Amino acid sequence: MISIDNITIRFGAFILFDSISFQVNPGDRIGLVGRNGAGKTTILNLIARLQEADEGRVVKTTGKSVGYLPQQMKHSKGKSLYREALNAFASVIALKKRIGVITAELGERSDYESKEYLALIQELSNANEQFELEGGHSIHADVEQTLVGLGFKKTDMDRPVHEFSGGWRMRIELAKILLSRPDYILLDEPTNHLDIESIQWLENFLGAYPGGILIISHDRAFLDRVTNRTIELSLGKIYDYRVSYSKYIQLKEERITVQNAAYENQQKLIQDTEQFINRFRYKATKAVQVQSRIKQLDKLDRIEVEKEDDHVMTLKFPPAKRSGTIVVEAGNLKKSFGEHLVLNGVDLVIERGEKVAFVGKNGEGKTTLSRILVGELDHDGGLKMGHNVELGYFAQNQDEIMDDNLTVLETVDRAAVGDIRTKIRDILGAFLFGGEDVDKKVKVLSGGERSRLAMARMLLQPFNLLILDEPTNHLDMRSKDILKSALLAFDGTLIVVSHDREFLDGLVDKVFEFRDNKVNEHLGGIYDFLQRRKLSSLREVERKEQPSSPGREDVQSGGKAGRKVAGTSEDPSSGSPETEDVELQSNKAQYAEKKAQEKKIRKIANRVKSLEHEIEHIEEELSKMDEMLMNPENIKGMEVYEEYEQLKKKHDEALASWEKQTLLLEKVAGKRK
Repeated sequence: MISIDNITIRFGAFILFDSISFQVNPGDRIGLVGRNGAGKTTILNLIARLQEADEGRVVKTTGKSVGYLPQQMKHSKGKSLYREALNAFASVIALKKRIGVITAELGERSDYESKEYLALIQELSNANEQFELEGGHSIHADVEQTLVGLGFKKTDMDRPVHEFSGGWRMRIELAKILLSRPDYILLDEPTNHLDIESIQWLENFLGAYPGGILIISHDRAFLDRVTNRTIELSLGKIYDYRVSYSKYIQLKEERITVQNAAYENQQKLIQDTEQFINRFRYKATKAVQVQSRIKQLDKLDRIEVEKEDDHVMTLKFPPAKRSGTIVVEAGNLKKSFGEHLVLNGVDLVIERGEKVAFVGKNGEGKTTLSRILVGELDHDGGLKMGHNVELGYFAQNQDEIMDDNLTVLETVDRAAVGDIRTKIRDILGAFLFGGEDVDKKVKVLSGGERSRLAMARMLLQPFNLLILDEPTNHLDMRSKDILKSALLAFDGTLIVVSHDREFLDGLVDKVFEFRDNKVNEHLGGIYDFLQRRKLSSLREVERKEQPSSPGREDVQSGGKAGRKVAGTSEDPSSGSPETEDVELQSNKAQYAEKKAQEKKIRKIANRVKSLEHEIEHIEEELSKMDEMLMNPENIKGMEVYEEYEQLKKKHDEALASWEKQTLLLEKVAGKRK
């Protein structure tokens, strides 16, 4: 079990997490969701011991291991696929080396009876036993078997890792996790660089994995197929749903509706209470009630309505000079990495103003051709860039092309030339890098922030050819829409490498399909291409070939009777029997009136007190229901909302009666005086 226990993290005055707690148990497959900057990656870093909290702690059951697949992966250039995967057994390899060292030392010693010699014998015995338990004799066979099972060929074993595309690098990391068999797996945006085939493999792998899993992903279908629990991070708090992503969306909508209703009700309660306090603050007879209301407000747990992130970037590509009619022309273009053939005999022409898509499964050469066009890779065969072509490139491997030690401002400033440097801060502000954000180091940026920074750099020069490799990775839906609108308005030539069908729809007018080392041209948009191929989605392209008050009158009539007796014309000072009789009658009447008045006061006062108790009880019930309704799991049906509304109505009626009886009590008590 992993326990997140009252974690608090602050960045200056900003609170990222406010005493959040939850547990991860074996068999839990949790999707971590929330807007950009909510702290999803921070949760994984805390569990992986890569970051410390300001308050609270992360507790892991002793002996339980964690495998972490980060959003940005770094590999040592030159290291082979086999050697990289073998890193999963680093502890076993170290143990084997230690066994060798002890064995060699024992061979050189002759003090067989000494304590040191016997201690070495015991250490060697323990090491050999541990080596056997961890399967040390079969690690090389396990590595090869696992890599082949994940789709690598035996001829790939000696290939440098940096030659593989993003999706295959993801598989390398997954192979290392699979080989090490951790009790818990942490995955940060695992589908960003995967084709559909890879995603399907990952779904099957995670679905059968016995340990606990935490996943950050923007892929709704992936989360639905893999997760059985969703934890939302919002405004420093968490909302735990024991359901998959789609069901969570429904429950969240209900929660927001209830939250808004509860907030409005609480605001009315606060307003009514404050009005009461202001109305009776200086009345001695109401001091107790006023103080009670003040304490009630102080103790009130204020409901905070979840705020939508309404910050959006503004994107408009600067006008560029006109290029030649032919922008890109390739003839019999080839590309190999050693003996691995990627592209063979590629012929294509892209003309000025065209917007084209590169589609196909990972490893077929989409990114390779993009890098050839940019000039990052050499090639065989013919390639000609058109006249006056100014090329801007957005690469999917932002972690490799940006210096982690530079700040956001420095990154853009170093790429800027000429007068545009005076507008750097304006450009960064348009991409949501404002204030202190420009001083952040690139290494602390999230995936979405890296993508926005890379786009900001593209605006520093007026390019007339844009090559965008998976530009929508890490972007939320609104940012995707903004980027698409800007690209539609872009008057230059566009090449987009993407698996996002909805993003490509209406944006491109030609599709180049990468398949079997070739590139095939299809005229029309993405749906025209799918229809022509009789496909319903890009899945088939990317997979392998397989299938008023009632007491008021009483008060007034009582007052009139009292005045009538008090205003008699008889002289009370006379000692006549009539006078004495009248006086006696008058005294009796006054006494009766006084008793009746006191009885009425007691009755009204008791009613006021009863109403105060009733209101206090209703408010306690409302508070309990507010807490209950904040957790959608407690909601069993619409009758809960009906009960809540009835309780609110009862509270309003009781409060109105209390105010009326309080005014009545003041009036009756005043007449007695």
